[in-house]
Amino acid sequence: MNKPICLWSCPRNLSTALMYAFAQREDTKVFDEPLYAHYLKVSGVKHPAREQVLEALENDGNKVVKEVILQESDKLLFHKLMTHFLIGIDTEFLSEVINIIFIRNPEEIITSYSKVIPNPSMNDIGVKQQYELFLDLERRGIEPIVFDSKYLLKNPELMLSRLCKILDVSFDKKMLEWKKGARIEDGVWAKYWYENIHNSTGFLPYAKKAITLTGSNAELAEECLTYYKFLTAKSIQL
Repeated sequence: MNKPICLWSCPRNLSTALMYAFAQREDTKVFDEPLYAHYLKVSGVKHPAREQVLEALENDGNKVVKEVILQESDKLLFHKLMTHFLIGIDTEFLSEVINIIFIRNPEEIITSYSKVIPNPSMNDIGVKQQYELFLDLERRGIEPIVFDSKYLLKNPELMLSRLCKILDVSFDKKMLEWKKGARIEDGVWAKYWYENIHNSTGFLPYAKKAITLTGSNAELAEECLTYYKFLTAKSIQL
């Protein structure tokens, strides 16, 4: 039986698209941010649909790990997660899963995130937490996979093929396309965050955007850049 896959993403990345890609596989079952309610409860942050999320999902993160992430299954389990959700949780389970650290240029993250929640902090976007998770896993002798969404968009078929090879599963071309609209696995927060993915049928070509950040957003991007450069150098390359 394959180990569960934990995709440790930053927000406003292609994590939902990657979840949709894995959902096209007949041998795979996907889960959309099962630790989200735990994060909202422990952190106290105010996100869109906060109360609906708390009602819809188990609030105890350690219980989620045991009953959802580490559940026994004949299928390959793919858990879309956010790295900054790992607060107040016993992380010993990380040795029992495959850890993919899914990164994006921080300027792009902040530009997109601030359209929903203005002036995000380092704790909101999780880039530093991704860096710290990488170091923590290495110290434990666990080799994480680092996957950069920039390279995924530049060549989806090649990058997904390489990822599948590392995961020791066969690549399925069905992963490149999905039906337009929502999926049954979508969290109750989808209407606030998933408009673009619901209007898509596959990975859009990569296009470098001209971004100008100011004030605290510019300062945050500059602080994150060191962590991103470290991680992207460790990522699966084209």
